[in-house]
Amino acid sequence: MVETRGWVELVTREQIPNDRSDSMADMKSKLATLVNGREFANGESNVEITLRQMNLYYGTFQALKDINLDIPARQIAAIIGPSGSGKSSLLRSINRMNEVMHKSRIEGEVLIKGMDIYSPDVDVVELRKRVGMVFQRPNPFPQSIYENVAYGPKIHGIRGRAHLDEIVEASLKRAALWDEVRDKLHRPALELSGGQQQRLCIARVLAVGPEIILMDEPASALDPISTLKIEELMHELSKEYTVVIVTHNMQQAARVSDWTAVLMVNENKSGELVEFDKTQKIFTRPKDRRTEDYITGRLG
Repeated sequence: MVETRGWVELVTREQIPNDRSDSMADMKSKLATLVNGREFANGESNVEITLRQMNLYYGTFQALKDINLDIPARQIAAIIGPSGSGKSSLLRSINRMNEVMHKSRIEGEVLIKGMDIYSPDVDVVELRKRVGMVFQRPNPFPQSIYENVAYGPKIHGIRGRAHLDEIVEASLKRAALWDEVRDKLHRPALELSGGQQQRLCIARVLAVGPEIILMDEPASALDPISTLKIEELMHELSKEYTVVIVTHNMQQAARVSDWTAVLMVNENKSGELVEFDKTQKIFTRPKDRRTEDYITGRLG
C-alpha cells in the first residue's frame, strides 16, 4: 500500500465556508417543478453514471482505453491526471459533447440510470438538458443576464413571462448569484466579473433542470476569491445533483470531491484509468505508485 501522509489535511473541504440559510432541497424541488412541471420521473436517489469497457477514438487515435467507472449519485467526482491523459475527453463522453468537437467513435457503454446514452434512439438535445456542462472559461451569451438564464427554458418551450421570471430567479439563487444581480437583470452579462460570469453559466445550466452537472476546469481562469465561491457552490450543488469535475489543481480535487478518478497515459498515448476511490483514500493511501507520484508532483 502506498502511503502519502498528512497532505490532504491541508486542503480539506472544511476550509470552505458555508453560511447558506436557504434550503437547497426546497429550492431544487421548486426549480424542478418550474422547469419540468414535476419531479424527475425516475426519482433522484438513483442518479448514477456507469462506464463499461469504454473506448474513445478520434479518427484512428485511441484517446481512452477500457474505462470502467461507477459514479455515485449526489456526489462530486473529480477526474485528475497529467495533460493528455484524456480527462476532458472522458467528461465530454458523458453528454456526447465529443461528437460536437471532434470526429469521434465510442465503443463499450456509457450509462445514465442504466440507459445507454449512445443508443440510436436517444434524443441528444434531451440528454444535454439532463446532463449540463460548464466549460473552462465563462462563455455567457452577448445578451442580458436575464436572457442568458431564460434562453434554455425558452428553447425547451417555456414562454410565459411569469414562469420564466420564476425560473431565472430560482436558477440565479441556486448559483449563488441572485443577490449580486437582482437589480441589473437586464444589463449585459459581459459586464459581470469573470467569477460572476462563471456562476451565470452555472445558473444557465440549472435553468433547464439537469440531473448531472459536468464541469471542465471551472475555476482555472478565475482569481482565488472567485475560485473559492465556485468550490463552495459545487459543494452545495452536490447535495442535489451529481457533479463531475475535471481539474489540474490537486488541492481543489482534495477540497471539493468525494471520489477521485486518476487517469494516466499508456505507452500508446491513450488515457487509462489507474484507480478510482474515495478522495481521502486516493490522497493518503493510493494503491498505485503512479498516483502517488502524480499527486506529489513527481509525475506530471
